[in-house]
Amino acid sequence: AGNVVPPSQALHLIQAGADGLRVGMGIGSICTTQEVCAVGRAQASAVFHVAKFARKYGVPILADGGIKSTGHITKALALGASCVMMGSMLAGTDEAPGEYFYQDGVRLKRYRGMGSIEAMSKGSEKRYVWEDGNNTAIKVAQGVSGAVQDKGTLLRYIPYLIQGVRHGFQDGGVNSLTDANEKLYNGTLRFEIRSPAAQKEGGVHGLHSFQKRLY
Repeated sequence: AGNVVPPSQALHLIQAGADGLRVGMGIGSICTTQEVCAVGRAQASAVFHVAKFARKYGVPILADGGIKSTGHITKALALGASCVMMGSMLAGTDEAPGEYFYQDGVRLKRYRGMGSIEAMSKGSEKRYVWEDGNNTAIKVAQGVSGAVQDKGTLLRYIPYLIQGVRHGFQDGGVNSLTDANEKLYNGTLRFEIRSPAAQKEGGVHGLHSFQKRLY
C-alpha cells in the first residue's frame, strides 16, 4: 500500500492491514507531485524513517522513485528498504512496452508517468481524479511523458545491476541485506552529509571529454 513518506502516514496503512508499504512521493524522474501539490520528502529521509518505524510492526517497505543507478539501489537497501522500484531504469530495455525511435542519433523509447495526462487517458486517472458535486472530473497532471535511452535486453542489464549492488555492499563491509539492516540499526552502518565539493569529487571530473558505458 502507499505511497507514504512520514511514519504517521505509514501507521494509518499498517493499522488498516497493509503488509507492505511503498515509500516515495514526488521524486520519480517523471513525477511533478512536489511541484504541483507541494507535498513530498527527500527520498533517503523518507526511506530511512518509514523503514525504521514499519520495522517495529514487521512490515517491509519498497523504495519507490528516484532510482537512477546501482548506487541508488545500494543506498535504498542500506537505508532499510527491502526492494526498490526501477521504472525509468527498466523503461529503456528491449522487454519494456513501446517502440524504439531515434532523436539526434540516439535510440530512445517513450516513458510516461502514471500521473501524466497521457497515462490518465489510458486508465490511471483513478489514482488522481476525484469527482465533485456536479459529477465532473477535473484532471490535474502529476507527471510528464518523455523518453529514455536504449539500455538493451534485460538479459544483460539485470546481471549488471545485481553485480553493481554486490560491489556496493562489499565495499561497504556488508554481507547481505539482513546484515545491512542489522548494521544500520546498531549504528555500525552510517551515512554522512557531503558538501558540494565532495559530491563533485565523487563523480567524473578533470577530463576534457569522456565516454560512459554501463557494461
